[in-house]
Amino acid sequence: FACPAQTLWQILGQPDRVDWVPGVAGCQLEGDVRAFSLPGAGALKERILDLNHEQMRIEYSCIESPVPFAEHLASMQVFATDTGCRLKWQTRVLPEKFEGFIQQSMAGALLRLEEILSKGGA
Repeated sequence: FACPAQTLWQILGQPDRVDWVPGVAGCQLEGDVRAFSLPGAGALKERILDLNHEQMRIEYSCIESPVPFAEHLASMQVFATDTGCRLKWQTRVLPEKFEGFIQQSMAGALLRLEEILSKGGA
């Protein structure tokens, strides 16, 4: 991303901020659980396993979903570069047949992040 690492982290480091996640109408954060409202798809809950502002890293796991995951673990970490920053976003999901769905969702979120950052909306 062509922005300072801290600018991107201002978005990703707020677990209840969802304007960058396509298809999400709202989010409620209670303790370490965030609940998403997905119009037409149902509800989704994730547990925040780690939120480290110093390392600009968040790790989370889906604990309730309309998609029957056997396992879901994801992390995002922002790194400063000479020209801005880099986002490392990893997800492990089982069964593997849902990888395409996750990948498509992540791609949409990355596009939305680019839009927000291009408008100075951190």
